[in-house]
Amino acid sequence: MLSNKNQSRNKNAKFLVERSQTMYNIGMEKLHIPVLLSEVIASLSPKKGESYLDLTAGYGGHAKEILDATQDYKDSVLVDRDEFAISHLKSEFEGATIMHTDFYSAVLQLFECGKTFDMILADFGVSSPQLDMPERGFSFKSPAPLDMRMDQRQKLTASDIVNHYSERELAEIFIRYGEEKPGRAKMLAREIVHHRPVKDTKELADIIIAKSKYSKVHPATRIFQAIRIVVNDELAEIEKTLPLLPKLLKKDGRLAIITFHSLEDRLVKDYFKEASSHGEESELTTITKKPIVAGNQELVINPRARSAKLRVAARN
Repeated sequence: MLSNKNQSRNKNAKFLVERSQTMYNIGMEKLHIPVLLSEVIASLSPKKGESYLDLTAGYGGHAKEILDATQDYKDSVLVDRDEFAISHLKSEFEGATIMHTDFYSAVLQLFECGKTFDMILADFGVSSPQLDMPERGFSFKSPAPLDMRMDQRQKLTASDIVNHYSERELAEIFIRYGEEKPGRAKMLAREIVHHRPVKDTKELADIIIAKSKYSKVHPATRIFQAIRIVVNDELAEIEKTLPLLPKLLKKDGRLAIITFHSLEDRLVKDYFKEASSHGEESELTTITKKPIVAGNQELVINPRARSAKLRVAARN
């Protein structure tokens, strides 16, 4: 029989799931606007009967438009590691294969099964619903648990990092993944350790704000980014995944990748350059010499698109 404590925890978890799903149902268009949608469609140029792999399907904004064009659900695969996204994808994309896992694991499984696709899309970064659900802990706009897990089945959380990593480890994370200057990174790491235990996202943000000068960009942005990257092992996932993607593409298949900060974009840029630099033996041909960014019209509707960059390549 469950203890009162466990019963309370289960009720709370159920409430959070139901609340998040309700938020979605109230107005999906407010929760998630797919970035660079028209540019992605133009770059992938989906045709009827073509197969599609979406490695970060989220709430299906890109997938809907592409599958509306291809009408090939049975040969298409939608991947995400967020349970809320998976729940929505299963209800909206009947006939498509839905995979609840990280994109690297998905790529390995698909490769082992001998699957290939006409189009692959990877939209890296945090989705709008994740940012807009305070209980997920991705945002510093309101008090929330220090969570930041994209896959809520994993054990490591932001709280583990903030409250248990050493001062030196924190500074290294802020420098490497937040691109903070070493002096500032060490100072903020010292302050965080001094204020432990840090209870929630607001307290963490307040510690950072107290040691920061005025800036147009919130001073906690880089620190939250750095912690989130480590919690979800984001850059390592990208680095391991990129070399495998050509093997999942059919001849003349198209690969589109959206990134949201310089660390991600640099990995994609360097990989595309290397994969297309071997002449006739190159696996890929880079289509976009420079990344495609959002236009003014999209930025008015979706300010979060301001940091998005789209790079596209084709299988030789």
